[in-house]
Amino acid sequence: MRIGVIGSGIVGEVLSEGFLKYGHEVMRGSRTPEKLSAWAARHGERASVGTLAVTAVYGDVVVLAVKGTATEAAVEACGEALAGKVVIDTTNPIEDSPPEGGVLRFFTDHSQSLMERVQSRVPEAKLVKAFSCVGAGVMVNPTFAAGRPTMFICGSDRGAKATVSEFLDDFGWEVADMGGVIAARAIEPLCMLWCIPGFSSQEWTHAFKLLHA
Repeated sequence: MRIGVIGSGIVGEVLSEGFLKYGHEVMRGSRTPEKLSAWAARHGERASVGTLAVTAVYGDVVVLAVKGTATEAAVEACGEALAGKVVIDTTNPIEDSPPEGGVLRFFTDHSQSLMERVQSRVPEAKLVKAFSCVGAGVMVNPTFAAGRPTMFICGSDRGAKATVSEFLDDFGWEVADMGGVIAARAIEPLCMLWCIPGFSSQEWTHAFKLLHA
């Protein structure tokens, strides 16, 4: 597939390289794509860069990998190109302010998620929340003694979730489907919990696992 990755940060970089590893073509999108030209040159003919709008058009699947406060503006910049496409939403509504006692601050509350806000802006996009409950360092092929960790996903389109689940299987995850877009209200706060060991003891290589009786 052709994967368009919106975002020039570390999450976008790690996921882009993961998709390249598994044979996909990747375009990374940025408001200033020239700053990613060296990245594209390192990764050969299957890697390219473009503006946000060009990248959204390019991708058969589009990944939102920008910081929370920039997410809605990035979606607007993508225009109508997201309509009808599978869109992997990795974002969390983290405020641009320091954590309190090791707990991140969100600019949403429990009655609305950032994913819902994005979906309302692009109602015809097939959003799937994924990669939001773990750090970039363990997003692709993590290795844990307990086996595959769990990636919590949600979204309203079953076909889109099936597509994303295939990517997650390649990337070394088991999938726990939590339901429709509204479930992002529960999934996004897992980012807060995941980050506490990092802030308290510099432990950034853990992940969640859902156990069944």
